[in-house]
Amino acid sequence: MKHIPRKRFGQHFLSDHGIIDAIVDAIAPQPGEPMVEIGPGLAALTQPLVERLGRLTVIELDRDLALRLRLHGQLDVIESDVLKVDFAQVVQALGAPKIRVVGNLPYNISTPILFHLLKFVDVIADQHFMLQKEVIDRMVASPSTGDYGRLSVMLQWRYAMENVLFVPPESFDPPPRVDSAIVRMVPRDQPVALAPKLLEELVQVAFSQRRKLLRHTLGRWLEARGFAGEFNVQRRAEEVPVAEYLALAASLQAV
Repeated sequence: MKHIPRKRFGQHFLSDHGIIDAIVDAIAPQPGEPMVEIGPGLAALTQPLVERLGRLTVIELDRDLALRLRLHGQLDVIESDVLKVDFAQVVQALGAPKIRVVGNLPYNISTPILFHLLKFVDVIADQHFMLQKEVIDRMVASPSTGDYGRLSVMLQWRYAMENVLFVPPESFDPPPRVDSAIVRMVPRDQPVALAPKLLEELVQVAFSQRRKLLRHTLGRWLEARGFAGEFNVQRRAEEVPVAEYLALAASLQAV
């Protein structure tokens, strides 16, 4: 029976076989690797992945799709909202030190998923995601560009990232109204040791009024915290490199 895509789950199913092959080649799955796919849908990406891996764990919220996927002998199905999945437990269940994570993420909740996975970065070898191209542009953005912001700083703190493939709307059924792309995210070996909530608050304050100089936002926030160190607040938030935000957060944490 044909599955009708559900708007509430943000379902757009990959249907272009050329693009699917290119994505699988970018992921480069190896036999026996522990891998988890988020949102397998109609298994367009799932099937070529499992053919190379031998076995694959999938996370699917749609119960009709989960039922179909359970009929596949090489899939382990977790029927759940991905935001409720404890990836540390998944890693433990797979008996592996780390897992690879892939998926065509629902665009309406892609940022919350990225932040959820950030909690489990220590048990993840790498991530390959299909996302709205606009989101990936923000993830990989450099300072002093319009795309550079909170998402850039938070994710570049823990990952080296690259936009590896453009995916046009006609590659999907139904076609989304936006361009898509594939991002590769590799956790950094030696990230600056920080409390995520501190960095998140700092960056949120900094980018709360992008057009204003930081003395109006972050400067006041630092004063309230009794910060006595050196930090140039005569700049806009987008002019400050990731490394400087990390150094500032580290100095605040050390107080």
